[in-house]
Amino acid sequence: MRFDVVVVRRLATTPFHHAFPVHSLDAARSFYGNLLACEEGRSAVGKWIDFSLSGHQIVCHWVGDDYRCVDYYNPVDGDEVPVPHFGLALSVPDWHALAERVRGRVDFIIEPKLRFQATPGEQYTMFFKDPSANNLEFKAMTNPQNLFAKYTLA
Repeated sequence: MRFDVVVVRRLATTPFHHAFPVHSLDAARSFYGNLLACEEGRSAVGKWIDFSLSGHQIVCHWVGDDYRCVDYYNPVDGDEVPVPHFGLALSVPDWHALAERVRGRVDFIIEPKLRFQATPGEQYTMFFKDPSANNLEFKAMTNPQNLFAKYTLA
């Protein structure tokens, strides 16, 4: 077996850690804990909260009441995609369930849609913000094995 295949398999089971700033730990707890149903882990009162985002560790760090994420944008398949952003690549059924759960409870930056149709990168995607204006993307590949497929877009 090729070394890179072994490494990829090992990494696929290794939780990712992402720490990011928020303006309110209470708002973050409500959003990530209640709306996105992330299990809450450790915390330090008034400082930070750990959550499990599908087994990955995300940490909301309080940085002050005035914080809001500053957006940059990159055109992707006809949309202005906000950068930075983070999220998950879900199964198609889980993606649809999440879209229904958050509809009416978030303002979509990019409404739930299918992009890159009829290409190896065909995927469902949606973008929305947390209460501190951090951008989240949730996607679902129509063919999950193509998540890292190489191809070039015009």
